Amino acid sequence: MQIRPANISDASSLAAIAMEVWVATYLREGVNGFFADYALTNFTKETFEVILSDKNETISVSQNRVGIDGFIRLTNGSNAPISGCSEFELTTLYVQGQHHGKGIGAALLNTCKGLKPWLAVNAENTQAIHFYQKHGFSIIGDTYFDISGQQYLNRVMA
Repeated sequence: MQIRPANISDASSLAAIAMEVWVATYLREGVNGFFADYALTNFTKETFEVILSDKNETISVSQNRVGIDGFIRLTNGSNAPISGCSEFELTTLYVQGQHHGKGIGAALLNTCKGLKPWLAVNAENTQAIHFYQKHGFSIIGDTYFDISGQQYLNRVMA
């Protein structure tokens, strides 16, 4: 495993991993048009090209001998929903399911060591909450993730 900065040529791989992990994590009871439309709109090569071109965004990837198996995205200057948080949001940390338990998430998380980022995680994603707690994060409050007016409870961690 090699952790390296993402580059523009990684955009399609990042989109594929984001789609795979998001669908596997949040669409456990089947796929409907509402969530499919969200995923197909937000997890595209073009979306990641824009993110990778933004000076306030940093993406690092885990590269194995075949390709990328996970990534972390940090956003500088993001407004936290809870006061007292740093200016760095851990926006995304995705590792392909078949690569869980190999230390990839921890290695990616290590790239933001010292920045003390905050993050929001779906309240039902207990696996992710436990992962972050294991790595020193604590729940400091709640917020909501909004998809087209429908809100989903998230835990804010720092």
